[in-house]
Amino acid sequence: MKKEQKIKKMLFVTQFEELWFDALQSLMDLRKAGFNHVVFLHVIERDKVALRRGKGYLKDEEVKLREMANVRFIDWAENLFEQGMEVGAYIVVGDILPKIISTAEEEGVDLIVTGRHRRPKLEELYAGSETLDLLRRTSTPVLVHKYMLPSGKINEKPFDRPLLALDWSSASENAVQYLLTFKDVVKKVVVIHVAGEKTFKSDSAMEIQAIRKENRQKLEAVCDAFRDVGIEAESHLYIGSTCEQIEKAAQEREATMIVGGTTGKKPLKEIFLGSTAKKLAERSAFPTLLIPANIKPEGS
Repeated sequence: MKKEQKIKKMLFVTQFEELWFDALQSLMDLRKAGFNHVVFLHVIERDKVALRRGKGYLKDEEVKLREMANVRFIDWAENLFEQGMEVGAYIVVGDILPKIISTAEEEGVDLIVTGRHRRPKLEELYAGSETLDLLRRTSTPVLVHKYMLPSGKINEKPFDRPLLALDWSSASENAVQYLLTFKDVVKKVVVIHVAGEKTFKSDSAMEIQAIRKENRQKLEAVCDAFRDVGIEAESHLYIGSTCEQIEKAAQEREATMIVGGTTGKKPLKEIFLGSTAKKLAERSAFPTLLIPANIKPEGS
């Protein structure tokens, strides 16, 4: 039997653009799953403290940005202390991706929460997505948090009704096991599989029905695993483009989050084939919880 994993410590990465204190407050339901420690991270990117035209480094600008972040974190920490939470904070200068990875490792966090990290399209083509770079280089699950719903309302409980997208890989199995950890938080999980149109191009009606039946049985088996721990579950089979159908399903089923496993494909392959994880993290209107294939076990 797998040892149940607890979500005790979170790394909350904010550039004070998309993620503010209300985004963090929307995750307080995780306390039911053992969450009791937040580590704030704000990275002052080098180009924000460097003079243009090669004139050097602006130490005064760094000091100002550090102090602004510090004031915010102190205010946030005071609120969390009143709720009985433990709090830590890092304000550092450098490149955001290495700083996230090093801080997550140093603190031994169980979940990384971050906003969307976008690059110019040409740079992204060759450098890859920061979100996927992060997933390739960490064994910690990553929540790309968008706490505003498409309706404009605050997504106050993103773990309330997650949509779990499965492709029957080992990464998908990891995502199932991880989401089962939130049995005291999740009210209902919507389990889906998106089959490609080529899967149903057979001339045999019996063969098509057999494929449908096989997928439905797999989906129901996953639903049973959630029901066994007291989580309501429903399953659906979709056909078509993976990202489009996942987003469509999330809207139709009134999901509060999208959850999926990711294998961390090599960058060269991503340039030509694209990545479901990347597209969902950067384009979806829903918070996206991505579970790496090499997720660390509790206590590692």
